[in-house]
Amino acid sequence: MANIQDVAKAAGVSTASVTRYLAGQRIRSEEAVRRAIEELGYRPSLVARSLKSGRHQSIGVIVPDISNPFFAALVKGIEREVRPHGLQVILGNSDEDAEREEALVRELAQRTDGLIMAPLSENDEIPDLLAQAGHPLVFVDRETSSGPDVDRVLVDNTAGIQQAVDHLVGLGHTRIATISGRVDSTPGRMRHEAFLAAMAGHGIDVDPTLVRRGDFREESGRLHMADLWRLPQRPTAVVVANNLMTAGALVALGALGVRVPDELSVVGFDDLPLATLLDPPLTVVSRPDVEEGAAAARLLVERLHADEHVPTAHVTLPVELLVRGSTGPVPKGSPA
Repeated sequence: MANIQDVAKAAGVSTASVTRYLAGQRIRSEEAVRRAIEELGYRPSLVARSLKSGRHQSIGVIVPDISNPFFAALVKGIEREVRPHGLQVILGNSDEDAEREEALVRELAQRTDGLIMAPLSENDEIPDLLAQAGHPLVFVDRETSSGPDVDRVLVDNTAGIQQAVDHLVGLGHTRIATISGRVDSTPGRMRHEAFLAAMAGHGIDVDPTLVRRGDFREESGRLHMADLWRLPQRPTAVVVANNLMTAGALVALGALGVRVPDELSVVGFDDLPLATLLDPPLTVVSRPDVEEGAAAARLLVERLHADEHVPTAHVTLPVELLVRGSTGPVPKGSPA
């Protein structure tokens, strides 16, 4: 098992420099030490370090739904980034429940040195109270609309939906439906607003019956998709605002015997682990989920290590439309 001397030798620094790095102090060769720790698999004594520094040597991560593959990938990125710093991740799943979220925030604030969280609602006040108390906090994927300005990492939700609508309109679709997520959350609101704005930008009046509000869960995608297909004037395409609702929509279409994309084109937001294995493969707005978590972790680690005030960082990561087999031209006989 590697020791501190091995890390110092691999990084080309003194053991004192490694010790200062592990204590959260800034050093010139920080990247070399971090890389050496990761490559050697060095694990300092967390008990000894916490006694010496007064820190817990852990961070808390609170996500709304750990069953969602996106949040699992997000946590993977966080853990990958903080592990070389000797930090442990304590994970909390709020399960889209405000009371549970509040309990987790209060508990993890006592057990960790900082928090990364995706707040349930933009009206959420619990994270703001935490920030006011001086506990390091980074928002990821979602944010609040008021309170102290804190570090945050989001993706370009607006650009992703714009790309999806542009693609469908380019195929001739005008009767496009959407299944949004929770519109009181950042991604739900931004994707919902972006859909309406993108359609308006193409001069297309959106039929209100084609605009559905889900809750980011699979069942809401299934129910809304089934209802959309029962309309007297069906959509020719649908944009679904997250991966779980897309999965639910595909289940509904399969049960109804709908042929994708011959009868309906489907675009989902978030790639699915098995998206390329579906028949047909799913067209998606893909975002860098692991990197989103890693970026949030880097901001938190920087704040934990800083000896003085660090300016608040707002990071927006790009997204990409991956065109596969679930989108095609408007079905013959449908309104263009």
